[in-house]
Amino acid sequence: MILAIETSAKAASVCLTQDETLIAQSYQNSGLTHSQTILPMCEQMLKHCGAALEQVDVIACAAGPGSFTGLRIGLSTAKGLAWSTGKPCCGVSTLEAMAWQAAHMGGEILCAMDARRGQVYNARFFSDGTTLTRLCEDRAISLADLFQEIDGKTEQIIIGDGAGLCYNYGEGVQCPVRLAPPHLRFQSAWGVARAALEQSRRGGLCSAQELSAHYIRLSQAERERLERQKQEQNC
Repeated sequence: MILAIETSAKAASVCLTQDETLIAQSYQNSGLTHSQTILPMCEQMLKHCGAALEQVDVIACAAGPGSFTGLRIGLSTAKGLAWSTGKPCCGVSTLEAMAWQAAHMGGEILCAMDARRGQVYNARFFSDGTTLTRLCEDRAISLADLFQEIDGKTEQIIIGDGAGLCYNYGEGVQCPVRLAPPHLRFQSAWGVARAALEQSRRGGLCSAQELSAHYIRLSQAERERLERQKQEQNC
């Protein structure tokens, strides 16, 4: 069984899966911080399923991109649960996890999260209705560069909190675009579990100590610190 955690954006969710079957999922978008909600959600879900943490085979979580604070909370929770039980971990791409939510639709899937500063965190995938093929690595990219890369003829199924930005831009440049259904458009722990299942099949598990975030770019605070250091060096 896989216990999956998703805290990369405003909502928090956890789920329990057996292979490709969803056993239970808990989702909360109440405005409370993930540090207040995520561990109680895990505990209550396992209790309601009559399952113990010791029965879980893998603890998975979204490892980025996403909210710096949210990712750290999810990763810390996964590490704590894994350390206490000696379970292996699996940190998955937030974007790939989102793509699995629309994989059954088939075609090209464009995953996008608003990265601000005129960019989106993006990855593109092709689905045959069952499996995913990655078309590019996770990255931060401008909408202009993203749609210049796309051939403009193949319909793009858009998913993520940056979907609206991509949809409007795609229509403006006459690229065929379609929004994923609202209930599939945003991050969920089920997508994390599904991506983790594929990664575990490829031997992509790690220890709690090895589990780490993939931020893609530095946080604003880190960028400002480096800029100050650069200015001080030039004085």
